[in-house]
Amino acid sequence: MQIEEYFDFLDGGDIRIKGHRVGIEDILYEYLCNDQNPEELTVRFPTLSKEQIYAAVLYYLSNKQELTQYMNDWTEHGNRMRELQEQNLPPVVLRLRKIAAERHKKLSGAKYE
Repeated sequence: MQIEEYFDFLDGGDIRIKGHRVGIEDILYEYLCNDQNPEELTVRFPTLSKEQIYAAVLYYLSNKQELTQYMNDWTEHGNRMRELQEQNLPPVVLRLRKIAAERHKKLSGAKYE
């Protein structure tokens, strides 16, 4: 079996583990950023086999430059989406933040004896 056969290469550049909704970026984020080894990743992703986890890591190691760019693009997209969400918060979130700020202000001004 070729390593590429473990993945579905979708329109828009997404790479998914074949037969799953899990993206290669989910596995690589844990592997690269949280220093999770493949054995730990089988616990983190219980629906994936050990073989699928190792295939994702091997695919990364075999295509480091391409997948580093893939991960950078994924991270940038996530950051942009969070910024947009922050600029367009629903009224309930704004109200909850206001309540939390008022409570914090009260508690920080309280004097304890």
